[in-house]
Amino acid sequence: MTLPHKASLAPDSEPPAQPLAPEGNLICPADEIFDSAGVDASLTTALENTPDNAALRAETVHILRDAQKAGRKAIADAFAQRPFDARPLTHSYTYLTDRMVCTAMRVASEHLHPLANPTQGEKIAVLAVGGYGRGEMAPSSDVDLLFLTPYKITAWAESVIESMLYMLWDLRLKVGHSSRTIKDCLRLGAEDFTIRTAMLEQRYLVGDQALAQELEARLKTDLFKGTEREFIEAKLKERDERHLKQGERYMVEPNVKEGKGGLRDLQSLYWIAKYIYGVQDVAELVPMGLFTPEEFDEFVQAEEFLWAVRSHLHLVTGRATEQLTFDLQVEVAERMGYEDRAGRRAVEVFMQRYFREATRVGELTRIFLTKLEASHMKGAPLLERIFRRRPRVKAGYKVVHGRLDVADPDKFLSDKVNLLRLFEEGLRTGMLIHPDAMRLVTANLNLIDDEMRNDKEARRIFLDLMLKHGNPERALRRMNELGVLSAFLPEFEHIVAMMQFNMYHSYTVDEHTIQCIVNLAQIERGELIEELPLASSILEGSVDRRVLYVALLLHDIGKGRPEDHSILGAQIARKVAPRLGLNKADSETVEWLVRYHLLMSDMAQKRDISDPRTIRDFAKAVATVKRLDLLTVLTVCDIRGVGPSTWNNWKATLLRALHADTKRALETGMEDLNRANRRVEAKKLLRAELESWSKSDLKTETGRHYDPYWQGLNLSTHVEFAEMLKSLEDSGDPGAVEIRLQPDEDRDATRACFAMGDHPGIFSRIAGALALVGANVVDARSYTTKDGYVTDAFWVQDAEGHPFEATRLPRLTQMIHKTLKGEVVARDALKSRDKIKKRERAFNVPTHITFDNEGSEIYTIIEVDTRDRPGLLYDLARTLAAANVYVANAVIATYGEQVVDTFYVKDMFGLKYHSEAKQRGLETKLRSAITEGAKRAAS
Repeated sequence: MTLPHKASLAPDSEPPAQPLAPEGNLICPADEIFDSAGVDASLTTALENTPDNAALRAETVHILRDAQKAGRKAIADAFAQRPFDARPLTHSYTYLTDRMVCTAMRVASEHLHPLANPTQGEKIAVLAVGGYGRGEMAPSSDVDLLFLTPYKITAWAESVIESMLYMLWDLRLKVGHSSRTIKDCLRLGAEDFTIRTAMLEQRYLVGDQALAQELEARLKTDLFKGTEREFIEAKLKERDERHLKQGERYMVEPNVKEGKGGLRDLQSLYWIAKYIYGVQDVAELVPMGLFTPEEFDEFVQAEEFLWAVRSHLHLVTGRATEQLTFDLQVEVAERMGYEDRAGRRAVEVFMQRYFREATRVGELTRIFLTKLEASHMKGAPLLERIFRRRPRVKAGYKVVHGRLDVADPDKFLSDKVNLLRLFEEGLRTGMLIHPDAMRLVTANLNLIDDEMRNDKEARRIFLDLMLKHGNPERALRRMNELGVLSAFLPEFEHIVAMMQFNMYHSYTVDEHTIQCIVNLAQIERGELIEELPLASSILEGSVDRRVLYVALLLHDIGKGRPEDHSILGAQIARKVAPRLGLNKADSETVEWLVRYHLLMSDMAQKRDISDPRTIRDFAKAVATVKRLDLLTVLTVCDIRGVGPSTWNNWKATLLRALHADTKRALETGMEDLNRANRRVEAKKLLRAELESWSKSDLKTETGRHYDPYWQGLNLSTHVEFAEMLKSLEDSGDPGAVEIRLQPDEDRDATRACFAMGDHPGIFSRIAGALALVGANVVDARSYTTKDGYVTDAFWVQDAEGHPFEATRLPRLTQMIHKTLKGEVVARDALKSRDKIKKRERAFNVPTHITFDNEGSEIYTIIEVDTRDRPGLLYDLARTLAAANVYVANAVIATYGEQVVDTFYVKDMFGLKYHSEAKQRGLETKLRSAITEGAKRAAS
């Protein structure tokens, strides 16, 4: 039976919770967020005119939805004008949600399910828990509710809760809810730390207030009290697991909520403080001595900034997005008012601020947790305490809870150099530095002045931190986070927390620098002998370690400015190296290494290293074997320091080959690079490998190829092509095509060999066929024979940068055959596949096309540096084929979203492209193909 409605909206029997914050702490006036008077008037009218419960509920939802829409618009508009005012914003969303929840409860309990004479068991209190209970709501945050009843839930309470939830769900709120008694809360909270944490932040909203107050009291006395240590340990375990899952704080697409240095770290700190000390606000930790006023200000600043970023993320996407992906970084930076600045994009300026705040969150968390250790530290087992040797520290230091601390701060600060000695003592003893000592250092960075930077002892200590103790990473990272590194090396300050807005670099510039030094230390310790045999053997020799470490520390120090960072970095290195105590010769070597730190990588990945001219030019540039060795190790560390998956066997093979050929040229003379020498040696090896062949067949095979073929391919590929060409001849079919796909494990790629009768456009058709099967080309060689065949070798990888699995090769071969026969038209089939992912569209990669007639004796080198996409190589190769350009080989180097496709070409007469008019004409056609393809990929 439908119960009669009350004629008007009477006051609640229990007064609803007051708005979370006073009107002045909201981002706009309270009545703009939720027009209480207007909503009440509309509901009163609805009560008078609505015939039944279903209609009343629907009308209530309609009224609240209009109020919600208006409120959310008012908040979003105000936030657009004040994009950093996150605290008023989170309070405003909480205030709006409070009013909707309380109104839904009133309608459900008093009008949909009125109760004339409630019994003792028919009471209900609605509490906000979790982040909503804390009063911090982002635009798309969950609404977590606890329905509290004194005893087992009654039919009336069940009806009220159900009606209320349906109304909130119809408002598209993401409601998380539970219905419990106080006894349930205590039992479940004891079993589950997540539930305990949610109830730690419970806040009364509406209903029976006495019931809510009883829960709060019982939680403190029956659940929280005496369990502080286990709660701390549980929260720290949660934090460690979260960090392991999310990755380092320096990862370039961070999770604002769950990532290292994110909001959850700050919330964990607050939870622990509230659990132990009962504080309602972090500000209360200052008089307790847990934070200094300055540290509290930093806490507020970091919290406000991170909440602002998170809220903009939610507003941009319209959902609870927590990952700051590349495309969203651009939008959030724009919404927050960041602008391009001196050679850097607005998004890079924004992300530098983000990473600096995240770093500070880590420092604040460390300080707070260490302060708690004295009173809540887990005791070590008795036997361990008896037998563990306490580390012996030098005078002036003490050990506090296993960490290195300063004995007398005033005495410590009387000698400026102690600000570096602290880190040296930390490495010597293997101990972590106590946060009190870190605080002391951070508060006195002004002592690191020019006098100290030029102090002989300070220089020695700084270099020893990298060279002497075998673990430079720990000292450098801690010095960087505390500001010591950029105080001692002011030139380093600019790159601290600097993000490079691209998909290639996984870390900020300062973290990349430290990762490079980590790799160098690992090679020195002999940990990477199998993976990096060449670099390991170089470091076992008499290489100058000081030069290497200083060069790595400074190699990217010029980034983030309009000038070429290698040239600017070399100018900075010229000043810094002598200041660090290096002599004139070593300083010049450091300067040279910084200036040319990309040279070997570029030569190996963007040029044909089988071409004698490439080796000759590189050998002239490095001049000595000593510099070659130093540059090789620096290049290996630089590539490996870019990200966890950047290094592979392909790059290793290229660098080893380039080092070996250049070293031989430097030691025995350039004539060793002669094409004729290579041709004779390659033919000799092939004859030995094909000893079962007849003399006439061998003579045919060794006589049909031009010189570049013999120098450009290895023996196994020569054997493969010899067998393929023999099969073609034996078949007697002029239209036959031989295709062989084999894994090339040494190069982390699949080798795809093609042999057929020569005709125009074959290279582009093969490129199209490979693009269709999802193969990324990393290297390609094309050779015509004297008797009318073409032999093309492509090295390809799958989407993950690995060789294709052997089981996939037959299907790939079949698809390539179809494309080459014309059964599948690559140009049409690629239209649906040649797309750029949404998160990658934010990158701006300008196109640069250069023509080089000096880098090869017989070819013009066309280098196309542009935005990568699946069909790019096919588009470029097709354009070159249409312009009657013969492509001898192509070298492809990919750097995230950027690719450099290098083509070794001749014109239809076998000549280089010397004419500037021809170069410009060809460039126009290539640019047109790139532009058209980019439009298609973005559609």
